[in-house]
Amino acid sequence: MADLIETRNLVKVYNSGDVKVVALDEISLTIDAGGLVAVMGPSGSGKSTFMNILGCLDKPTTGKYFLEGIDMGNLDRDQLAHIRNRKIGFVFQTFNLLARTSALENVELPLIYSGVPAGKRREMAMDALHSVGLSGREDHYPNQLSGGEQQRVAIARALVNSSAIILADEPTGNLDSKSSHEIISIFQRLNIEKGITVIIVTHEPDVAAFTRRNIIFRDGKVAEDKIAQKNTSA
Repeated sequence: MADLIETRNLVKVYNSGDVKVVALDEISLTIDAGGLVAVMGPSGSGKSTFMNILGCLDKPTTGKYFLEGIDMGNLDRDQLAHIRNRKIGFVFQTFNLLARTSALENVELPLIYSGVPAGKRREMAMDALHSVGLSGREDHYPNQLSGGEQQRVAIARALVNSSAIILADEPTGNLDSKSSHEIISIFQRLNIEKGITVIIVTHEPDVAAFTRRNIIFRDGKVAEDKIAQKNTSA
């Protein structure tokens, strides 16, 4: 498989008054297209900073980040926004759904920003909701959906633009064990059937065990990069 993501000597330094905090310290790695990866580590280890750079939400202090062979450091703000909208889907622990907007309308949002006509938007959003098992729930508002269903809406929104990558930040953190299992099953299926690269930040070993690769951060460095101990179908 081709490298989808490559980082070379990534360093991220935050200035907190007179104190410099090194969030990332010389991170060099690659992630293949079609990867299913867990990024783990304690709070403050650098994993969230790393994910923000992969998602083009932040830039490194020094070092390079290549996505599909393109140096993201050479792109301006508008170009990075285009990359985020067209190539990267985001899933968050808190779902980040608009409360007064139906499931269908929440999923349509990235398509509005892409300029997709209304009729086509609806068709694409319906297909995305169907792919996460929410056919028939498209007119429901977030407060009418369970936590697991809300996260499914968030996943549908992340993939509606045919994203090559899904970045999921603690996607099961607010869910019970049954819903967590269902969400991980969806990520596995999207990875296997559609070839979407899925990168999950998680504190949960049970979630990481369903991925194929675990990258473990500690003190801003990659402490371990290993094949998951088990690769059980969810």
